[in-house]
Amino acid sequence: MDASSISPSPLIIKIKILSKRIFINNRIRAREVRLIDETGKQLGIVSLTDALRKSREAGLDLIQVTERVSPPVCKILDHGKYAYQEKKKEKKQKQNKSGELKSIRLKFNISPHDTETRMKSAEKFLKKGYRVKIEMVLRGREKRLSDFAREKLDQFLKTLQELIPIKIERETKRAGKGLVTIITKL
Repeated sequence: MDASSISPSPLIIKIKILSKRIFINNRIRAREVRLIDETGKQLGIVSLTDALRKSREAGLDLIQVTERVSPPVCKILDHGKYAYQEKKKEKKQKQNKSGELKSIRLKFNISPHDTETRMKSAEKFLKKGYRVKIEMVLRGREKRLSDFAREKLDQFLKTLQELIPIKIERETKRAGKGLVTIITKL
């Protein structure tokens, strides 16, 4: 068995795909780059050697920001700060809340004060951009009174609508232990 027939393990491939490669200073392969200085001012298209010289004069690094365009865009920045900002961006993208679901549980005989508290929680979640699943839990004999429970849930949604504009993403349906609906901010 020769070395050319050995393929890299899937784990190594995944790691290479997940980590975005940052080209800095002498690792940039282009001959010309579109240069942006440390203040954010565009200096136009310059040769790589001129761009490297300007970055050294500023005491910073030359970082290739995009590679999809020709010539690639490079900025004069501190590499540590740039890597930190990129990690922050990735974290924020992972925390995309529009897909995340928060849950609010109501009971059949919930007190008005508890309803108010749940409404404030739902409003807070919606303002942050989450989708909210509202469950009306029915136990034992309460299951027979599902029409009354549906009215209570509809009343909860109407009152919430007065606080914040909502859109019902999934209509109220009968589910395992009661009634469930999913709402989002309009």
